[in-house]
Amino acid sequence: QVQLVESGGGSVQAGGSLRLSCAASGRTFSNYAMGWFRLAPGKERASVAYITWSGGSTEYADSVKGRFAISRDNAKNTVYLQMNSLKPEDTAVYYCARARYGYIPGGSWAGSDNYDYWGQGTQVTVSS
Repeated sequence: QVQLVESGGGSVQAGGSLRLSCAASGRTFSNYAMGWFRLAPGKERASVAYITWSGGSTEYADSVKGRFAISRDNAKNTVYLQMNSLKPEDTAVYYCARARYGYIPGGSWAGSDNYDYWGQGTQVTVSS
C-alpha cells in the first residue's frame, strides 16, 4: 500500500511563498510520475503541476505557470511544490497524487483518472 503525506501548507500574505512537500512510502516511488492538485471552496478539483518519474519533464496549469515549480528527490521519496508570488485565488487544499505510470503521454497529465494514490491534503490560505 502506498501512502502519501503532504506538509508545508499554511497561511501567507499575497506575494509570499510556500513550499509543499509530499513524502511517499514504498520502494517504487521513482518508477512513477507525480502530480499536485488543489481543491478550492465551491470549485472542482483542479490540476496544478506534474512531473515525470525522472523529473526530466514537468507540466503546469496555466494559472500557475511562472509562479510554481514542481520537483522531486527520488532518493528521499519526496515531491515538492515551490509556490511563489501567491495570490488569494491560490487558496485551496493541495493534494499530491501518484500517477499510474512513469509518465503520462499527451496532454492527459491533468486528468485525475491517471492517478491512483492520493494524499490527505494540506491547506494553503493566501490573504490579500
